[in-house]
Amino acid sequence: MTDAQQYVLSIDLGTSGCKVGLVSLTGEVVAWAFRPVELIVIDSIGAEQRPQNWWDAFVDATREILNRRVVPPSNIVAICASTQGESTVAVDRNGQCLMNAILWLDMRGAHHLRNTMRGKLKVAGYDALKLQKWLRLCGGAPALSGKDPAGHMLLIRNAFPEIYAKTYKFLNVLDYMNLRLTGRFCATQDSILTSWVTDNRRPDDIRYDDALIAMSGIDRDKFPDIVHCADVIGTIRSEVAETLGLPPQTPVVAGAIDNSAAAIGAGTIDDFDCHLYVGSSSWIAAHVPFKRTNVFDQITSIPCAVPSRYLMIALQTSGANNIAFLKDRIVFHDDGLIRGEPSIDTYRVLDEIAARQPIGADGALYLPWLFGERCPVDDPLLRAGIFNLGMDHNRETIVRAVFEGVALNTRWTMKPIQRFMRKRPEVMTMIGGGAMSNTWCRIYADVLNLAIRQPCDPLKANARGAAFIAAHGLGLMRLDEAARQVKIERIYEPTPSAAAFYDERFGIFTELHDRLAPIYHKLNGSKGTQNA
Repeated sequence: MTDAQQYVLSIDLGTSGCKVGLVSLTGEVVAWAFRPVELIVIDSIGAEQRPQNWWDAFVDATREILNRRVVPPSNIVAICASTQGESTVAVDRNGQCLMNAILWLDMRGAHHLRNTMRGKLKVAGYDALKLQKWLRLCGGAPALSGKDPAGHMLLIRNAFPEIYAKTYKFLNVLDYMNLRLTGRFCATQDSILTSWVTDNRRPDDIRYDDALIAMSGIDRDKFPDIVHCADVIGTIRSEVAETLGLPPQTPVVAGAIDNSAAAIGAGTIDDFDCHLYVGSSSWIAAHVPFKRTNVFDQITSIPCAVPSRYLMIALQTSGANNIAFLKDRIVFHDDGLIRGEPSIDTYRVLDEIAARQPIGADGALYLPWLFGERCPVDDPLLRAGIFNLGMDHNRETIVRAVFEGVALNTRWTMKPIQRFMRKRPEVMTMIGGGAMSNTWCRIYADVLNLAIRQPCDPLKANARGAAFIAAHGLGLMRLDEAARQVKIERIYEPTPSAAAFYDERFGIFTELHDRLAPIYHKLNGSKGTQNA
């Protein structure tokens, strides 16, 4: 069998749903299917999903692509997943879920986390002694917003003690999918990261630290064993193989959290080569040779799938979910006023609307903080808003403003990233669903004032990355060889006049944050994380 005949069944499970692809070792996606997954929002600060919905979406999408018989099942050499991270699933000893998964958007754990930060001396909201230990060993610290497993597990321990007592293991999304595939309870070195209980000083030897576990307030035996992203963790369970129509001995490679897989699928494997992901959330990331943390800017370098390297990550809460919000809650909201349903062409139409509107949206400006923000400020009480609307504006104006506002928010991270890497990026590869928009790629190039590389099939970068991790784990290809398979379709160079315009507009954007943050705290503080 030649390399071209070998395929990986790649899972890309994000917040919006599950995408499944058959990916060749050269990065070609020969079959693709998507199934949406419901997001459950609780009192504007909680966010959950049903793990069974993840699994059902995966099974249904996999059956669809395998039924097309594009390749024989015997040519599928592995299964490997990339998933949303920083979410928490409590399972019992039989692997059964005890409650809904608490997602990376959820802020209900903030109140419980704050109680662990009590101390005489605080730095940036943290107990100084605990912060020193977290930074020295982990390279980061629990999000004070409560949006990671450190806060989620405390929420379960304190607010749902009966669930906590029954919990055998706390798993991330990736860990849960691997459990369903193989029956094995384990976590990867990147999925366990934001539990903040591991010593990460040696990237190829991530291990639990007893003192950090004691600081977490969670029982040691509730954490799963740690494996490497490229480890073969077992073969597919016989009943799953029968359900999907795969050979029963198909290997399962551990895989990676979405930002780690995306960095490989984007082809940005060299040190300091940045990629920009625009999906439900948004981030800028690059592999770096050092562990470093800037707690004030909320940027750190974390364990990842590339051996002997860390991944610098500047994660923002909202990205293309602002466009989804515009589509689902504004344009097609089912309130009886207007009858209609979004079509498969809705995003294309929104893209065309944004393209034909003038730069600057006729003075309208959008702030994209639907669920608070994480970088460069960790503030769960910020909210979205559109400013400076006039009688000459319309829905098309708002569409353009939303596209620009998300890009301006990304620009907010650029100076901190430059300080962190000690060099300014000159080019960036844009991936995720947002990178399918030519208009958005153009806007990002102008707003960030740097060249934007748009790869072929940017939506499928995570699945491609998972396939490359699997190929590496099976010894079929090195990761640097895999990254060279990624093809760039187009490069967007910044337009000097547009870049100068957005320089001025960005100043207004940050001024709005500075002036409005206290008002957001007054409006949202009483119903926000204080009462979680």
